[in-house]
Amino acid sequence: MSENTQENIYPCPFSKNYGIPSQQAWLLLKVYLVYRFVLGGVFIMLFYSRVGPSILGSHDQLLFVYSSLCYLFITVGSGICVFRRLTAYSAQAQILIFTDIVLLTLIMHACGGISSGVGVLLAVSIASGGLLIGGRCAMLFAAIASLAVLAEQVYSVQTHFTETSSYTYAGMLGASFFTIALLSYILAQRTEKTVQLAHQQQLTIHTLEELNRYIIQHLQSGIIIMDTNRQIQMSNGAALKLTHHTQMPHHLDDLSESLKQAYEHWLDDPEQDFALIMMDNQTEIQIRLMLLPTQHETFHMIILEDIALYNQRLQQSKLASLGQLTASIAHEIRNPLGAISHAGQLLSENPDLPPVDKRLTEIIQQHSQRVNRIIEDILQLSKRNASLRKKIELSKWLNDYLANFVLEQGIQGDAFHIAIETKPANALIDPGHLKQILDNLCLNALKYGRPELGKITLKIGIHHDMWQIEVIDQGAGISPGDKMHLFEPFFTTSSDGTGLGLYISRELAELNQANLSYRQTESGKSCFRLSLLNAEHTQIEI
Repeated sequence: MSENTQENIYPCPFSKNYGIPSQQAWLLLKVYLVYRFVLGGVFIMLFYSRVGPSILGSHDQLLFVYSSLCYLFITVGSGICVFRRLTAYSAQAQILIFTDIVLLTLIMHACGGISSGVGVLLAVSIASGGLLIGGRCAMLFAAIASLAVLAEQVYSVQTHFTETSSYTYAGMLGASFFTIALLSYILAQRTEKTVQLAHQQQLTIHTLEELNRYIIQHLQSGIIIMDTNRQIQMSNGAALKLTHHTQMPHHLDDLSESLKQAYEHWLDDPEQDFALIMMDNQTEIQIRLMLLPTQHETFHMIILEDIALYNQRLQQSKLASLGQLTASIAHEIRNPLGAISHAGQLLSENPDLPPVDKRLTEIIQQHSQRVNRIIEDILQLSKRNASLRKKIELSKWLNDYLANFVLEQGIQGDAFHIAIETKPANALIDPGHLKQILDNLCLNALKYGRPELGKITLKIGIHHDMWQIEVIDQGAGISPGDKMHLFEPFFTTSSDGTGLGLYISRELAELNQANLSYRQTESGKSCFRLSLLNAEHTQIEI
């Protein structure tokens, strides 16, 4: 952990989790410097004015003077470094405490040893070390100060300067140092645990904030939060996409006129919290409005939903409701249909049957097969499973699909051509549904697209941030009248078609939030376009 962060300083290398608020630490250090400056100045002034106690320098005047001047000069130099922030806090605080122990021990010796009472000042130094540095370093300072006092006492005894009975005072003084340091250490331990808990909680909060931010930004629904003055405070990417903006305006009035009118209508009638509006580019979206009351202020939230998402949910509900009914009806029709078909087949095997009646049996068989195909399509539609969308790479998937399709249909491989405009093309869709859609489009292209005039093209491109697969054939196109009913159920221009292929394909597309449409190219060719979600823009469904 680094010594300095934006808020805390960690000065003790043995207690790395013990931190002191930066502003508080520097303030305490300045106060301690003022104390040292006053103490050093008092020593010098009392010694030279001769108005102080007689013990000052009583044993060694020269040592007292030099130690006091050194103490004062170090304090002044440290003050310059501290007030101008020329050195790191930890180094400066440690220097001051160590010099305190050394110089005050020398001053104590110069004043007559442990009996002079000057050694009590070391207790202030130990307490200061606990405040300025703290942690296990406080115990270290107490040990050094105790050893310094003991060494001074041993030296005094060896030089016959003091009596051996002074060891008792030295021991008591050392014990007081350790008591002060121990209290500082216990306080540091409690602080460390508090800091660790706060750090853990901070990480948890930070993780939750990131998760909330990610979820909001990747929701399929657009979110706009604003205050009562219509100032937009927050929005997500889906809101920008649905409102067709590259950057969210600061005010609701600058976002959309229709959205502004819906908001004003909701303010007049809060019960009307749901609306379908038309954006400026003629796209339709649905919105919901609600209050977000907080302790100090009330906000308003607008939830925007793509109408395609709404249609997907409606489609799932519709299929679930009609599935059982259509399956039952198809099953009931299939039983008598099988009997009719079997009876017609037996009748056609009669050798005495006139040619006119034999033709009638052929009609019975032909239409029985057609009704059976319709029933199979209806059963396929009623058994439609929910979309299991996956991320697929379209260029690779389409090459594999086309190879399998050619084998399944028994056609020439050169009947199709793949054109890829951009790589990689990662789309989000159920692979099984995509295969069923392309099976229907490719079979229609083979049947109606006049493949003898040229290859059928499968083209991959991107438009409006959605990947597109276009099936382009050589057909003359669909008339405007037929185009209006192209995706309606049971609409067909073929005598043997069921009219459910394109309808089922569009239903599958909407189930995957995709869009299937028809257009004619600039050269007049028929083109079915399937627009798919971009898998690189992950969205969360709720």
